[in-house]
Amino acid sequence: MQSDGQRVDALPDGAPSGPQEGKWQKPRISRKSLMKCCLVKWIISNTAPQGPADSSDGELELSMVRHQPEGLEELQAQTQFTRKELQSLYRGFKNECPSGLVDEETFKTIYSQFFPQGDATTYAHFLFNAFDVDRNGSIRFEDFVIGLSVLLRGSVTEKLRWAFNLYDINKDGYITKEEMLAIMKSIYDMMGRYTSPSVKEDAPFEHVEKFFQKMDRNRDGVVTIEEFIETCQKDESIMSSMQLFENVI
Repeated sequence: MQSDGQRVDALPDGAPSGPQEGKWQKPRISRKSLMKCCLVKWIISNTAPQGPADSSDGELELSMVRHQPEGLEELQAQTQFTRKELQSLYRGFKNECPSGLVDEETFKTIYSQFFPQGDATTYAHFLFNAFDVDRNGSIRFEDFVIGLSVLLRGSVTEKLRWAFNLYDINKDGYITKEEMLAIMKSIYDMMGRYTSPSVKEDAPFEHVEKFFQKMDRNRDGVVTIEEFIETCQKDESIMSSMQLFENVI
């Protein structure tokens, strides 16, 4: 999670930010905001030109791949995307991944394209693991859009649960300092060494120390999901950062 260009609680400096004054309010995700998401831009850029839309087009396309995802009605019920948005996302997904599955190497390629100034390999690995809910080395379309829906249009609690899952690298239900530092370093590496304003070498460590001082309430060296959610919801600087979370998604 990230804040403005000067103060950060869980993501690096350098991300653009709107006004931060006053009480935090849940942002409304417009189509323009949606298109800022790297994964969405990747999908849309691979959407083939289409003729007049037919209501059965999406269903027809869903039956043409090795892995057939759930129908559009089911996905529309499980996400905050419209039927038309799901059709567009699936069309691009299918063009890039004809098998209906996306692997880790594809994630690494996506993020190396959007962050050419840095090394996105490690961050892409962590992000892929967060989307790969079945732990089988590939992501289905339905897992992909359900994750995107949470990140871009989910409730505050849903976003925080997803963020906790990202930071909990070994999926044992706790976040350690080592795990948080690994995620932080991967984001700094991806953003590059020449961000503006410049980033200090020890910035990831400083941010992790600050994070744990707030989160680890019983001082046992780990953060539970309850500590994570409760602290985030009570800290306006962290909550404000949630509207910028998609900048590195």
